[in-house]
Amino acid sequence: MSGPVRRIGIGIAGDPEKVIESASRVSGNFDICCYCSPGVVDRNIARPGISVAEYENPGQALVDDLMAGKIDAAVRGTLPANATLKALKKAAGVDHLERIALLETVHGKKFLFAPVGVDEGWTVDEKLALIQKGRHIARKFGLPEKVGILSGGRLGDIGRHPKVDASIAAAEKVALLGNATHCEILIEDAVETCGLIIAPDGISGNLVFRTLVFLGGGHGHGAPVVNISRIFVDSSRASPNYADALLLAASLLE
Repeated sequence: MSGPVRRIGIGIAGDPEKVIESASRVSGNFDICCYCSPGVVDRNIARPGISVAEYENPGQALVDDLMAGKIDAAVRGTLPANATLKALKKAAGVDHLERIALLETVHGKKFLFAPVGVDEGWTVDEKLALIQKGRHIARKFGLPEKVGILSGGRLGDIGRHPKVDASIAAAEKVALLGNATHCEILIEDAVETCGLIIAPDGISGNLVFRTLVFLGGGHGHGAPVVNISRIFVDSSRASPNYADALLLAASLLE
């Protein structure tokens, strides 16, 4: 990166070795500060570009430093989701968070996916906003800018159920207005050519995410929050490592 060295914070509650090892893999590109409770991480890790900051409430400290500009970006790491994201919402002044996840199939195919929260991406306008922000992230991360819109069935399924019909109609509208491709229900085809895939709604999106990561042998590498003014990458404690989440945060700074 050009200009001043960037500083990215990452939270640690459990699996400190995994987080530190991930930070070590990418710390040459930017400085990393690990936020944790006292005693969780050995402060004498002696690795260039990696520091440890101890707080009684590391999640709140991570959010506070992010919003104050003391760090340029943040990754949740292994901090508890509920408390950390609640603190982020309050500090950012929003009533909900919109995230776009970087996923990887068991065969190594990476793509962006949204919505992944059950309260996200329910309307056409919300999906169009995710497309606009997701294309920007795809470009930053070197993924195809083609966007695939999923619906509840194939075009040939029209007439089988009113909810299927409504899902297909909404997907057609989103694809038209968002300069995207309606991939019907064929996520297995969409992942081959699309850098960003939009699920029909937050529930189905969350189910796809959980099925891929927890049952299908895939990985979730982090999900940038796209409706706040600062760069925060949400992450799952089931991630094999946090190197991609840190690199994702760094790529959004460029």
